[in-house]
Amino acid sequence: MTRVVVDASVVVKWLLPQREDEADVEQALMLLDGLRSGRVKIFQPVHWLAETAAVLVRLSPETAAADVSDLYAMDLPIENGPNVYLTACELARALNHHVFDTLYHAVALTLPDTVLVTADARYERAARRRGSIILLSELSVV
Repeated sequence: MTRVVVDASVVVKWLLPQREDEADVEQALMLLDGLRSGRVKIFQPVHWLAETAAVLVRLSPETAAADVSDLYAMDLPIENGPNVYLTACELARALNHHVFDTLYHAVALTLPDTVLVTADARYERAARRRGSIILLSELSVV
């Protein structure tokens, strides 16, 4: 089983795949299909739903409430132990990135055999030497 963390840049593609400026939608939907079939297990930081909701309200206000309800119903496992926060703070300081970005990566770094899948190329470039991260565009079959 593939173990991943997906940030809001990936989750939004599940819900708004038809947006013209959304790239790598096929890979994002492949992850969602893997979750549904049991081939992929997705772990999330505590803020994932709030951050995704904020993006959805901005991009698709008319569907945001229903989309957030659907995401909530997925009941994805939340990782929020002290090591996640300590790792996120260290990453934020070292990489000069917001803790909301680094919390996703911290979950992947603190769980065995888990990788952050992100469409945020800027964060991935800054964080790749830390490991446990891949760009959505580089994701192969799961």
